[in-house]
Amino acid sequence: MTFSITRRMALGLVAGATLLSQAAIAQPYPNHVIKMVVPYPAGGPTDVIARIVAEEMGKDLGQNVIVENVAGASGAIGTRAVARAEPDGYTIVFGNNQTHGNNMFLLKEPGYDAVKDFAPLAGAGAFEHVFVVKNDLPVKSIPELIELAKKDPGRLNYGSTGIGSGSHLATELFMTRTGIKMTHVPFRGAAPLVTELMAGRIEVSNSTLPSVLSQFQAGQMRAIGLASPQRNPLAPDVPTLREQGITNADAESWAAFFAPVNTPKPLLDKLSGTIIAILNKPHVKERITKLGFTLNVRDPEAFKPYLAKEIQTWAEIIKTANIAAE
Repeated sequence: MTFSITRRMALGLVAGATLLSQAAIAQPYPNHVIKMVVPYPAGGPTDVIARIVAEEMGKDLGQNVIVENVAGASGAIGTRAVARAEPDGYTIVFGNNQTHGNNMFLLKEPGYDAVKDFAPLAGAGAFEHVFVVKNDLPVKSIPELIELAKKDPGRLNYGSTGIGSGSHLATELFMTRTGIKMTHVPFRGAAPLVTELMAGRIEVSNSTLPSVLSQFQAGQMRAIGLASPQRNPLAPDVPTLREQGITNADAESWAAFFAPVNTPKPLLDKLSGTIIAILNKPHVKERITKLGFTLNVRDPEAFKPYLAKEIQTWAEIIKTANIAAE
């Protein structure tokens, strides 16, 4: 009798758990807050774009989408947290070529695999890089910067948004191509870098355009060269590197949205479709492009081969620049 009662109780618990699980699955998605992790400090261009998209997602999905800044370790801390998060559609990350590419080669223990641990939701586009210098540095062009750097190798300090960031590797590529040497000063994101450059405590940065656009437009620093095949309409007076004789040092930093890899496909499709639709909204495109970000929206299938190619490209840059993993 005792066994029979116990068995019936156990079966009842299993049945109850099954019903609860089925009920959870049957609940409409989303039914509570979605978290979008930005693995960098608040205030930088990545953060601003994420907040624009999160705001629109909240409207379209009928649930709040909050942005959580989890900075540190070149973006690895926040990215790692998402890789380990419950794959239930309620945690995503706005990553880039650093978090989902370079960290695999530059960090000995990033704590995640950029390809195996994530499912791409949407490629957003890329940040173009622009060389900016402090106002009292006696250079007004890329050839003048090269000339000054060659007079005293290593004396000039250049800032980046962290070891392995686009601004770091793009500058290393530039130095390799031009035969100059500057000293690297990494920061935890764009905001502190910009502050130090305006204060004159670093001399040079090959920063993403949106992170310095308003500052050089306001005369707080000087822009001397865009690392892009063509000029940007938001900065039409800034000549490209190619126009100044440097034809092999263009670089861009892409950005994309990801979810944990085991997130159910219906939820991935929902998130992906929502984000892609948002990035194609005219008023969203206007807000984002005004930041200096070049939109190039890709669905997951189009983004995957692009991601593979980019990882290979930046791996070669890292090898060429002899940057050791830390």
